[in-house]
Amino acid sequence: MGQIQLKQVTKSFGDVQVIPPLDLTIGDGEFTVFVGPSGCGKSTLLRLIAGLEDITSGHIEIDGQDATTLVPAKRGLAMVFQSYALYPHMTVRKNIAFPLKMAKMDQDEIDRRVNAAAEVLNLADYIDRRPGQLSGGQRQRVAIGRAIVREPSAFLFDEPLSNLDAALRVGMRLEISELHERLKTTMIYVTHDQVEAMTMADKIVVLRAGNIEQVGSPLELYHKPRNLFVAGFIGSPKMNLIDGQEAAKHDAHTIGIRPEHIDVVESDGQWQGTVGVAEHLGSDTFLHVHNTGFGEMMTVRATGDVALRHGDTIHLNPRTDQMHRFDAQGLRIE
Repeated sequence: MGQIQLKQVTKSFGDVQVIPPLDLTIGDGEFTVFVGPSGCGKSTLLRLIAGLEDITSGHIEIDGQDATTLVPAKRGLAMVFQSYALYPHMTVRKNIAFPLKMAKMDQDEIDRRVNAAAEVLNLADYIDRRPGQLSGGQRQRVAIGRAIVREPSAFLFDEPLSNLDAALRVGMRLEISELHERLKTTMIYVTHDQVEAMTMADKIVVLRAGNIEQVGSPLELYHKPRNLFVAGFIGSPKMNLIDGQEAAKHDAHTIGIRPEHIDVVESDGQWQGTVGVAEHLGSDTFLHVHNTGFGEMMTVRATGDVALRHGDTIHLNPRTDQMHRFDAQGLRIE
């Protein structure tokens, strides 16, 4: 079991409220990602669930039991930090076993759990090495192993990949997703990287200034963002947002269209512009275009072999069935 419920939870530091009243249910076995810009409250929210911060008001329930005042060790959760927090003088085996030693568990059971975690995380060949002899990705796996052996009801990940380079982040993203499939345990994962959120989550919680802006599956948020904030945050490159007369043609205050939903055509496009920067990425090219029709910059995702470059005139057809409409308050118009 690993259901977690937050009921009217708030958090204030002095006179500053960083988490306004918030309700959220995380289902048993779900991979839930908290995502949002720096300072949005996502790490604070995770620390409230873990018990590392006291809530100001409200209740937290874990598997139906009130955990609001429980100390972290009594909540049945395991947390993986950004910094790994490994003991440099201990081997991989001893680092993974450390929380079980502190719990005075039987040595045979400790050995069983450590060996099982090492196999799952492909650490068996490194079990007698120290952290200084490991790569960043291997050290992060050791930190995850130390969480696994506790057999928690839920794992809490606080930006665990932010210290890794781009290639390692992709690899570890896959490993954590595969680990979730294998263990079927509830996981809550904090990141500022919406690509991580989109590729890993069963459910995404988008936060801004401590408020939940939208909760849903990755595709729900991609296809039906509730407001302008979510529309501009989810998707890479981000959605083009257009105000003024062009939006008014579609009975909206603002229209949004994703770069991948604008087609480059040879002539007589609905829109016309001038290419500013062309980013050639191999399979794709991102064109940053000044739309001469309504004077705004926009991004267009084209094929990798497109021949356009700086200063070229470009003709574009937006896919109107993929446009998103928003009212003057920034809320989605269905």
